[in-house]
Amino acid sequence: MPPPPETFTLDRIPSPVGELLVASDAEARLRILDFGDYDERMRQLLRRRYGPDGVEMTQGRAPASIREPIEAYFAGELEALDAIPVKTAGTPFQLEVWAALRTIPAGSTQSYGGLAAQIGRPNAMRAVGLANGSNPIAIVVPCHRVIGADATLTGYGGGIDRKRWLLAHEGVKVADTPAPRGRQLELGLAS
Repeated sequence: MPPPPETFTLDRIPSPVGELLVASDAEARLRILDFGDYDERMRQLLRRRYGPDGVEMTQGRAPASIREPIEAYFAGELEALDAIPVKTAGTPFQLEVWAALRTIPAGSTQSYGGLAAQIGRPNAMRAVGLANGSNPIAIVVPCHRVIGADATLTGYGGGIDRKRWLLAHEGVKVADTPAPRGRQLELGLAS
């Protein structure tokens, strides 16, 4: 008999980089953070991680312990995200990479090679890149802070424009990036 499905509460939080999909569990841990225009990708990720019937999603408000730090981050309190408890399903290697991502301070970046070296696997740059790309908790598990060895902005699941905005918001100097404070990100998304 399969185990009962996990129950997550799904909240939609407005932000300067678009609507955020925020899923939390009964223990007030953040389980998923994705972007509103990637709702189907989020659901596919859940099926892949937990099985086709492994998660039951209910609409509701995220706990204050998640919602308030996210809002504070966008208001300029960059370290506020550090207090959010997270739990994800993934391989042991992915969990190790995602934990290492949380050690990259706001306003800093790390290369894939640097992240691989940090976890003691200096030749695992590609595997680190794949784990980074599979991160189910955008922004809070800051995969946007990982850049190419030549300091170029490499791929980001939420799009390079969002990555550029998040880094600029954190004070990282990125070529051709206007100051984001007080502005909404224009993504050119179809409504």
